[in-house]
Amino acid sequence: MKSAVIVFPGSNREGDAWQALAEVTGSAPQLVWHRDSELPKVDLVVVPGGFSYGDYLRCGAIAAHSPIMREVKARAAKGMAVLGICNGFQILTEAGLLPGALLRNAALKFICRNINLKVENSQTMFTGGYEQGQVLSVPVAHHDGNYHADAATLDKLEQTGRVAFRYCEPDGAVTAKGNPNGSARNIAGIFNETKTVLGLMPHPENAIDTLLGSVDGRGLFRSLAEALS
Repeated sequence: MKSAVIVFPGSNREGDAWQALAEVTGSAPQLVWHRDSELPKVDLVVVPGGFSYGDYLRCGAIAAHSPIMREVKARAAKGMAVLGICNGFQILTEAGLLPGALLRNAALKFICRNINLKVENSQTMFTGGYEQGQVLSVPVAHHDGNYHADAATLDKLEQTGRVAFRYCEPDGAVTAKGNPNGSARNIAGIFNETKTVLGLMPHPENAIDTLLGSVDGRGLFRSLAEALS
């Protein structure tokens, strides 16, 4: 599997994404600068976390108009896999590759800790390595991770199996207590219509080593390697 990681001014998790892909898939990705207008021939593009353009204007709003995003959108339209993590998820919604928006956390505070994440759809290239309903421990680190969409969009996501992950309690119960940021219906990650684009706020790239407290993120990268190799 060949992959690339996009780097914007203010990205700070591109190294972590690079490390996770290289270690779990056995193939090191290429780093691509946001002002480039061409992507290398790859099977997967990762839009990493961080604070692109310092989160000025609105998280991800400026990065969504970077030259490379025109190419990412064109390739995504042809079926290339795209993974957006944290700020990358915000960029994908701002670019129109995923519906909805990420608002300020309900408590208006930055959150940085491990949370519980329930796998809602294990029948995709991103989640095939997990069991349906499996509960993962994965870190979050964000101030604007409160997923929002209108009721019709949320219903459509539910009805078409496009909710990838939900925040939950350790036993898998989806409750307000298990929701760290106030996201609608506890949604932590969603797919596009063809399930070739995934955006999520938690950081699976930071859950690949026992030294970091969890290896539950490895399943996502392993799933991609098996599906795209």
